[in-house]
Amino acid sequence: MSRLILFNKPFGVLPQFTDTGIGGSSRPTLSDYIDIPDVYPAGRLDLDSEGLMLLTDDGRLQARISDPRFKMSKTYLVQVEGNVSDEALANLRTGLHLKDGMTLPAHAEAIADPDVWPRDPPIRFRKSVPDSWMKLTIYEGRNRQVRRMTAAIGFPTLRLVRWAIGDWNVENLEQGKWREVAGPA
Repeated sequence: MSRLILFNKPFGVLPQFTDTGIGGSSRPTLSDYIDIPDVYPAGRLDLDSEGLMLLTDDGRLQARISDPRFKMSKTYLVQVEGNVSDEALANLRTGLHLKDGMTLPAHAEAIADPDVWPRDPPIRFRKSVPDSWMKLTIYEGRNRQVRRMTAAIGFPTLRLVRWAIGDWNVENLEQGKWREVAGPA
């Protein structure tokens, strides 16, 4: 039976079990939170992003989750600089041209401030620049794709929380905590 772990990764945690960084500085890694042998991340989540990571001991499941050809949905709650416009959301829904080519159409909607944990450290706050939130679902996983997409529509990302991958999500999962769930049939 395959193991499948849902982990709510905090901001600033490396999405791997060891830190191979330069200069001997030690940054927090998955091993600071998860002490289960032989499980590996199914995909990555940038150091400066938070939220759901899936880990498994099943190589086929790992590939099914992380390989872009399977087009597994990934849903993000994204805080951006500025008040996101309907036109910007429409551009996300039709696909954008980035340096590495066109993105697939995304599901994009403006949302009210979500009820998520506070970030440590908090994002910078500027009185003269408003911010807003959107919910964005993509079906591919290019390097820093969501951040590049929001920048391309003129709304730089301030905070990025991966809320769901496929049917799995971080609802009721505290930041820095994990739980084991049944894998797909």
